[in-house]
Parts: sequence; structure tokens; C-alpha cells
Amino acid sequence: MTNEPENKKSFWSAKNILILAVGIVLLAGIGTEAYYLINATSIKQAAIDKAAEEQAKTVRLNAKYSKSELNKMDFPQLSKEVDPKTETKVVINTTEGSMTFKLFKKLTPLAVENFITHAKDGYYNGTEFFRVLKEFMIQGGSPDNTNTSGESIWKGKDTSKDAGNGFKNEISPRLYALNGALAMANSGADTNGSQFFIVSNDENQTKDMLKKATATQNPTTQQLVRIPGQNEYPTKILDAYKKGGEPRLDGSYTIFGQLIDGFDTLIAIAGAPVKTNETTSEKSQPENPVKVTSITVE
Repeated sequence: MTNEPENKKSFWSAKNILILAVGIVLLAGIGTEAYYLINATSIKQAAIDKAAEEQAKTVRLNAKYSKSELNKMDFPQLSKEVDPKTETKVVINTTEGSMTFKLFKKLTPLAVENFITHAKDGYYNGTEFFRVLKEFMIQGGSPDNTNTSGESIWKGKDTSKDAGNGFKNEISPRLYALNGALAMANSGADTNGSQFFIVSNDENQTKDMLKKATATQNPTTQQLVRIPGQNEYPTKILDAYKKGGEPRLDGSYTIFGQLIDGFDTLIAIAGAPVKTNETTSEKSQPENPVKVTSITVE
């Protein structure tokens, strides 16, 4: 009897060689597939980057004005004072508290008339802030609390202002999507109805803003969004963006008001828990929606 172990079968048996060969083939296949996957992803990203580059070259914000001309303008959002000749004061009362805004009736007459008329008629009473995205905005003004309903005061009455798809955008070089800005929601240019949103983002927007315009892909819609560069903004507005806002919205939405009191209410609504909306798959549906109880026009 010896202490030597039993003889082991040779590793290079026919069975093991076959297993090894199959393994090599599988690995080669996976490697090839991975290569094509990575390559396809790279090609797709290159296409997106190229499209973004072209998008950034489209009509720039404030194209009609030079930097010096912009810097000579006054910007009503930067003051809490209400000028009765050009502005109207309104208070949106909600189940969470009140928010006071001044509306820019001279710069955005259609949006202001539409909002005030709806407000006086009680159109917004009982409606919810049905879409809430923290560090972005809160959205309301929908009769059935969805992102597809709501009409302007002119629909079916005045086709010169609303031919059926909504009324036109009112873009001003004096108004921007600063923190607390009140804006018309839309589904594309000149499709304004009754829905509105309030910007709620207090993060410095200038730290990552490049001097020239760029574009990025919206993760939800997959559409490219143009982001204006610093060279397209007045100096005072760039300073204001250090206190928050959403500059990527500039030029695409009508800014018709600015929050002047009640930021605590806005923060409370924007910070409430949300769940995934079953229709849109977006995590933006409030678990306990805040409702508009009334709107007072002063």
C-alpha cells in the first residue's frame, strides 16, 4: 500500500477538449455581440452629439439684440414692487398656503388676460398641482388634472387668437424662467391653453452654463433641448440665475408672472412625496395633491 493518490484522468480528454472548444466559441460570440453593441451605442451617441451641435446653432435667444442693448433693459422680475400701469397682482390660494404673483400684462397681454379671466370665472378652483418635479417646477391649471386638458378663453370664440390649438407664445427679452417664474405650459410653440407651471429650482444655474449655446437630450421625451449660452443673456439676468431657475426653458415658454411672496408654499408643494404616473410613467404625481382653492385678482 502506498501513499500516492489515485491516478487522475488526463485533462486533455476528448470530453474536456469539446467543452473547452464550445466555451471558446461562446466567448467569441459574446465578445462579437458586445463589440457590435458598444459600437452601435457609440454611433448612436455620435449622432445625438452631432444633432445637439446643430440644435445649438439654431436661432439664438434674444437674437435681435446685442449684449449692450440687453443690458440697458429693465427686468420686472427682479423687483417685488407692482406697477399698476403694467402689472397685475394676484394671489393663488391653495390647501398648502398662498402664493402672491405679479403678472406682466404689458409684456404678455394674452397670457395675463387668459389667466385672469379663468381665475375670475373660478376655472382653476379645485384643480390640483398634478405634476410636481422637485428642483424643477410644479404644474397645474388642468380641469381634470392631466397634462392634456384645458382650453384658452378664446377657443371656439375667437379664431384670430385661438384657432383650436391654443394661443401664441409671448417671448420677451425682459422675462426669463427664474426661480418662482409663472409660465404657460404648452405642447409646442403657440399651443397655450389653461395650464401653467411655476419654476421651483434654487440651484445656481450659471456654474455649468457655457459661454456658447449647447443642447442636451431630454431623458423623458428623447427630444433635444437647446440650452442658451451666457453670451445670450443680460448681465443682471445671469446674476439672477445664480439664485435658481431653468434657463433651458427660455425662448420656448411664455413667462407671464413672478412669485413675490409665498416661496415657503412653493417649496412645500415642490418637495412633497410623489409617485409614478401610470399614464406617463413619469415619477411626478403627488401622493397627496395640493389644490387651488381660489385665486384673488387685486
